[in-house]
Amino acid sequence: MDDADTWRGATDLARRLVRIDTRGGREAPAAALVADRLDGAGFDVRVEEPISGRANVVARFGPAVPRVPVTFTGHLDTVPADPSGWSFDPMSGELRDGRLLGRGSSDMKAGVACQVEAAIRAARESPRDTAVQLIFTFGEETGCHGAEEIDAASLTPTDLLIVAEPTGNRTVLGHKGVLWLAATARGVSAHGSRPELGRNAIAALAAAASRIHAHHDWPVSATHGPATVSIGTFHAGEQPNLVPDRAEMRLDVRTVPGFGRDEAIAEVARLCGDGIGLEPLLDLPGIATDPSAAAAARELLAPGSSARPAEYATYFTDASVLTGRLGDPAVVVYGPGDPDQAHVTDESCSLAAMTESAEAMHRLLRRL
Repeated sequence: MDDADTWRGATDLARRLVRIDTRGGREAPAAALVADRLDGAGFDVRVEEPISGRANVVARFGPAVPRVPVTFTGHLDTVPADPSGWSFDPMSGELRDGRLLGRGSSDMKAGVACQVEAAIRAARESPRDTAVQLIFTFGEETGCHGAEEIDAASLTPTDLLIVAEPTGNRTVLGHKGVLWLAATARGVSAHGSRPELGRNAIAALAAAASRIHAHHDWPVSATHGPATVSIGTFHAGEQPNLVPDRAEMRLDVRTVPGFGRDEAIAEVARLCGDGIGLEPLLDLPGIATDPSAAAAARELLAPGSSARPAEYATYFTDASVLTGRLGDPAVVVYGPGDPDQAHVTDESCSLAAMTESAEAMHRLLRRL
């Protein structure tokens, strides 16, 4: 039996997960599928549904210990996908040309499936020597809401947290932080035929947006790279003949060591100028694992990787929320998905990468 046959269960589970529509919500059926698979393998499983239709899964195998050696985590939600722009059904879960097709295949249902099947195989082969915790969440794509909702009493501290985000099976030791800001300009309404009687909020905020967009001198971290600021939304106005008295834009700030929340707000405020209010909407810290703390795990997951310079991702993950609740473990982001496939039209994931990933996670559980 070759490796692909050994890990066929991971492929089958990933296909079933892709076929469950979790675009922007409704993760409960996916949580039930994962929970049933783990429960059937003898894991202690807890499903929490703090919001109707939205559920987290926490599962453990092994003896009760103060700290679990390894915790696997992944999210069950995906970003939206408009079928009209795709060449195949985003929910198909089809296998074609050595790839799994569909929304969430790379980000990150394939990674979740590999974690589940690796844990089940390790528990089956060596039940006395396997101790592992698995955490699967809802709402990560919109700000780690599911992770925030997990009952802390259901979690066991851990030494190592493996996040199955798409890395192409490279070991990544953390990521930037994220700060979402609402920037608001206030004006004075007037009739569109007498604009001189009002104060146009759009004009003030558009000028601020232009200054932010044109600014490229953001701080650069030696480990995490440059901080970035992106204008994501801009909303204003009711109709053409009414001078708008309010305008709002929302910014995505990726923070790095030395340029956190306070520094970012101060710099954005300076660029916006007077009269623009700023409100934080989301603030998640970055993750920076010391390479020496994760050297053994990196070698087991991707032999030779500990000799290469540490990598840090640009995106955020549930590790921003979970590390504090899990006793500040070392974090390694590792999954079979292709980073360039995350959130794209016609998303897919390599089946060969899934086999490699499942085998590596199993090896980690057996030898760490």
